Amino acid sequence: RTCDQLRCTACDFRVSLFNDYIWDQTCDYLFFRNNMPELSKLRAKMIKKKGARAYACQCSWRSIDELIDLQTEQKLRWVCGKH
Repeated sequence: RTCDQLRCTACDFRVSLFNDYIWDQTCDYLFFRNNMPELSKLRAKMIKKKGARAYACQCSWRSIDELIDLQTEQKLRWVCGKH
């Protein structure tokens, strides 16, 4: 389970999460920079996968389909945005 109020300290965007989806491998920085946070545009690179979760801000993205400690991801600058 993860915080649903994550915020990126690098781009200052709220991290969006999408249950039962992963990101297409062709995703790149410019795709997210130009399309966040518009779901209608993001869907172009979302792949349905039961039990997975896709995360993205404007500068970083991750697809998770198994338990992982996101705190070990040095490149991510996501923190709790406070509840």
